[in-house]
Amino acid sequence: MVKNVFKYAAKKQLRFPYKGIISVEDLFNLGLTELDSVYKVLKKQQKSSSEESLISDKTPQDAELEIKLAIVKEIFDDKKIAMDKAKKAADKKVQAQKILEIMNKKQDEALQNMSQEELQAQLNALTDDDIEEDE
Repeated sequence: MVKNVFKYAAKKQLRFPYKGIISVEDLFNLGLTELDSVYKVLKKQQKSSSEESLISDKTPQDAELEIKLAIVKEIFDDKKIAMDKAKKAADKKVQAQKILEIMNKKQDEALQNMSQEELQAQLNALTDDDIEEDE
C-alpha cells in the first residue's frame, strides 16, 4: 500500500460516494455515522469487484479502493478519538463541579457548627482585614 494515503488521494483527486461524490476534504466534515456509511459503500464495492483468485493480480481499481477504505477508516478513528477525549473532559468537568459543590456545603456546615463566639471572632477578623486594607 502507499506510504501517505492522503498525498496519494490529493494527487489522484480521489472521490468518495456520499450523496453523490465528495472529496477527501469533505470527509472531514462528516460525522461518524456518515463516515460509516461511506465505508460500507466502499466495502460493498470492494467485495463485488474482487474475486478470490490465485491467478489474477490486484487491479489498480482494487488498490485504489483499499486506499479509499484506509482514508475513511483513519478519519473515522481520528474523529472517534477526539470525541472520546471531549467526553472524558466533559465528565471530568462535571465531577470537579460536584466536588466543589460538596466542599462548599461542608464549609457551610462547619460554619453552622461554630459557636456564636467563634463566628463573631471570624467576622471581626474579616472586618479588621478590610479596615487594614483601607489604611
